[in-house]
Amino acid sequence: MQHFDVFNGDADGLCALQQLRLAEPRDSILVTGPKREIDLLGRVPSGAAGSVTVLDVSMEKNRAALDRLLAEGVSVTYFDHHFPGEIPSHSALSTHIETLPDKGTSLLVDDYLAGRHRAWAVVGTFGDNFDRAARRAAEPLALGAEAIEQLRQLGILLNYNGYGAKVEDLHYAPDDLFGRLRPYADPLDFVAEDAAFRALLDGYQSDMAEVGSLRPAVEDDAHRLFILPAEPWARRASGVFANDLAQQEPGRAHAILTRLADASFLVSVRAPIARPTGADDLCRQFATGGGRKAAAGINRLPEADYDRFVDAFQAAFRS
Repeated sequence: MQHFDVFNGDADGLCALQQLRLAEPRDSILVTGPKREIDLLGRVPSGAAGSVTVLDVSMEKNRAALDRLLAEGVSVTYFDHHFPGEIPSHSALSTHIETLPDKGTSLLVDDYLAGRHRAWAVVGTFGDNFDRAARRAAEPLALGAEAIEQLRQLGILLNYNGYGAKVEDLHYAPDDLFGRLRPYADPLDFVAEDAAFRALLDGYQSDMAEVGSLRPAVEDDAHRLFILPAEPWARRASGVFANDLAQQEPGRAHAILTRLADASFLVSVRAPIARPTGADDLCRQFATGGGRKAAAGINRLPEADYDRFVDAFQAAFRS
């Protein structure tokens, strides 16, 4: 029977798996996709797996597939920081789940490994926009300011690569990108040696130049909402643009609505960094919504629900 590694294709998922496989190498079948593809556990075929590791993927959104695997006798180890719903009690399930507003899956794996590959945990934590938590985690590494900034930039770029409506929107498929990361125990060596870093940086700078001229569709003292066009650059930039805005205005909540081909919206929400809770509760009010306390999203918001979303967004984060 085979082992499957099921992981979110963003920075946190990539860096969580990177730490784990550096510390515990094993052959596995990778199951992943763009950041918003979270129904990943269902892709593990019945009868194929002896064991599964899940990283940075909502248990609530994958509960039916988890129950199926456990019923088949599959051993499942689960690391995640999203709202899990009810966690089943099963002898074959081992969970490492916390929902603190500033602790991602990379830091959960770092706890499990007692800091053995801390630099990668720092990269994933920066990628999830937890700058303060990332800098705290980096303190034992005794790195200079330039090295810390390189880890931060790498985290942002890995996260940027995960955004898109489909794999074709991305610069690198997440499983291919993991294959490029895997040889590097030190993320700074990846930055210096692998051409993917420069390719991601060039793409990021090009896409972020596009968003520079955008103006809010909704703005007040506590909120800003932007609407992006139905273009690949906009789908790639949406999440990191939301993170940038949150860092620039830590007292405001932000929402980025990216138009999809069917006139619906892909939504990214960031709670105010000064009060980093409520994003998940807001997004779960809508059919395809979910996420974590500080940052969440809706995979498809019908245009008819736009006004309802704006009302809920403003109600969720009052000044």
